[in-house]
Amino acid sequence: MRVLRGMVYTDRMRFEPGEITVEGERIEKVEQVEAGVLSQKEAQTYILPGLVDIHFHGCAGYDFCDGTAEAVRAIASYEMTHGTTTICPATMTLSEEQLLEICAAGAAAAETEVLPEGIPVKDVLRGIYLEGPFISMEKKGAQNPAYIHKPDLAMLRKLQQAAKGMIRMAVVAPETEGAMDMLREGAGEFRFSIAHTCADYETAKAAMEAGAHHVTHLYNAMPPFTHRKPGVIGAAAENEETRVELICDGIHIHPCVVKSTFKLFGAERMVLISDSMMATGMEDGEYALGGQPVTVKGNRALLKDGTIAGSATNLYDCMRTAIQMGVPKEEAVRAATRNPAEAVGLEEECGALLPGRRADILVADGEFVLLEVIKSGRAVKA
Repeated sequence: MRVLRGMVYTDRMRFEPGEITVEGERIEKVEQVEAGVLSQKEAQTYILPGLVDIHFHGCAGYDFCDGTAEAVRAIASYEMTHGTTTICPATMTLSEEQLLEICAAGAAAAETEVLPEGIPVKDVLRGIYLEGPFISMEKKGAQNPAYIHKPDLAMLRKLQQAAKGMIRMAVVAPETEGAMDMLREGAGEFRFSIAHTCADYETAKAAMEAGAHHVTHLYNAMPPFTHRKPGVIGAAAENEETRVELICDGIHIHPCVVKSTFKLFGAERMVLISDSMMATGMEDGEYALGGQPVTVKGNRALLKDGTIAGSATNLYDCMRTAIQMGVPKEEAVRAATRNPAEAVGLEEECGALLPGRRADILVADGEFVLLEVIKSGRAVKA
């Protein structure tokens, strides 16, 4: 048994003086205490849920699309020890055959692999995020145009079968041929996100009404939000069922826009993601994303034509950056824990510190420097 005391991120989505009792792999109790009971050090210690990244591609020199057990182990280990204890890595726009292999490899790794820290991969890898291939050619971003495919529900079902049900989000550009039919027919089976799209306001609104209640990396790879053409962003702001992702690496989105977006959508609809690629946690140099060469310098990752190619920042650092930009810490933590868990249907197992839940817990100092990571009740980074 272990007892943690400090400023605990409670089910009320705020930090309050508290005490967490961990027994084995689970949280046994979460109790509020009087502020005066905490020591000075405890009063300056934040205790929060392990983060949940539902959209990233790789890290530590590996990409999920490598399609190997080695890649999955390395990615899951890096993410876990850097504060992201639940992951749904993303695919890229690749051929159907490649995507089938990647989905199958992810499912197999979740069933059989164990991390060097002794944690089963299935406790960290909880889903797959299908970012391609049902996207717009005009807004492909860093996706490979050679493999863009018109929306195809039969293909999506084949991929889900290969993934053994692990696909938790599928991206679609709603203006493309067959997209609305796929949304209407598949809404009961899949969670859909609007992305890499040229959709106008009316088309985006119709897609959300048809079942696409998520928007991938808001502002990136979509038309801008203007006073006469509100586009996807305006439609999402109006639709209260729709959550939106934001990459807060200091590169993708200006701090003013980050703060304004939290105000526009409300903290309950914001989902922080890293969208990280294999260079995350590595030195500057030449890497790849979806088979395309990427140059990384600092935390900026670019294709040869200057297109931003994901980020080189993990989710914990993105959350810290959002706080440093001026997002209230309680809102930033919610957007990196509870909201992403809810977005992909994992809210009953992660994203909150509650009795009976798996003990996925982070301990940080007053500046949110990560001090300790606890996964399934076991310290994996101290």
